Amino acid sequence: MSTNSIKSDALEPTRGELKQASAGERLLRRLPVYGLPILTVLLIVLFSLMLPQTFPTMLNVRSIIADKAIIAMLSLAAMIPMAAGKIDLTVGYGIVLWHILAISLQTMFGLPWPVAVVVVILLGALIGLLNGLLVEVARIDSFIATLGTGTVLYAVALWHTGGRQVVASLPQGFLSLNGTMVFGLPITGFYVLGLALALWFILEHLPVGRYLYTIGANPKAAALNGIPVQRYTMGAFVASGALTAVAGVLLASKLRIGQASVGLEYLLPALVGAFLGSTTIKPGRVNVWGTVVGVAILAVGIAGIQQFGGSFWVEPMFNGVTLLIAIGIAGYAQRRRGSATRNFKKTGS
Repeated sequence: MSTNSIKSDALEPTRGELKQASAGERLLRRLPVYGLPILTVLLIVLFSLMLPQTFPTMLNVRSIIADKAIIAMLSLAAMIPMAAGKIDLTVGYGIVLWHILAISLQTMFGLPWPVAVVVVILLGALIGLLNGLLVEVARIDSFIATLGTGTVLYAVALWHTGGRQVVASLPQGFLSLNGTMVFGLPITGFYVLGLALALWFILEHLPVGRYLYTIGANPKAAALNGIPVQRYTMGAFVASGALTAVAGVLLASKLRIGQASVGLEYLLPALVGAFLGSTTIKPGRVNVWGTVVGVAILAVGIAGIQQFGGSFWVEPMFNGVTLLIAIGIAGYAQRRRGSATRNFKKTGS
């Protein structure tokens, strides 16, 4: 099968469509593509002007990166199954157990920290494989399957800790995984950048990425074209599970304690970031840089509002409102694309 037959199903305007459009129509067609990055820049400028003493500072940049890097990693992890048209809720539940195990394997079982990290990542990949089996072999809806798996993981975390904190002295090498500064910035920001570059290359420039997007667009057509749908979908869940475990390790290195009450608050922001990613850069499908922008606008908006003295409910409110706005933009882009495509076919151009 030729991979050239697999085309993007994103809603960004094509050159032919833009050529037929007026200047105003071209601007409107490009708005869903670049609207969110532009809004992010405008928010940065606005908050910098209104909060010149606190917002445009290196301290604030470091704080945003340190606070949101793990959410960005989870959003990228959730994005992989989304490319195949599935959802993985264990990104929010799994991180609860993985950050606890990353610590308890060292303190309770005496494993060296590199071995503990590898064990946690392998367990995360194994849970991803289980999710893949439930979805592709048992034919359970991915939302239900991963919700069930995630709830079991959360229960295991509660059982393992007995509802108490896991506190112990951890080796410096493990703490450095999150606590190191590179060029004056938290190293976690560079982890996210490296992961984003790797996923962008895989999804946009390798056959596996085109296969995943094709499966997400139309799994039956993908199967008819010879793509092993089951294998690639299960692989997407395995990758998501492994990356979630990596995020759990970094969370353990950051917190230095393990507790079952920490982790679930990452679920909604991670999913919101991934969903926002489908509304920009390549609107209509999840994509790496759109996801990064989605997390960035959440981070910038929440940081700015909180510096104005926003209450504790500001963050979930901002997450929800931003998601609704993004869904509206995506719907507008889809309607515009459908209208433009019909006009394009009528002209025969």
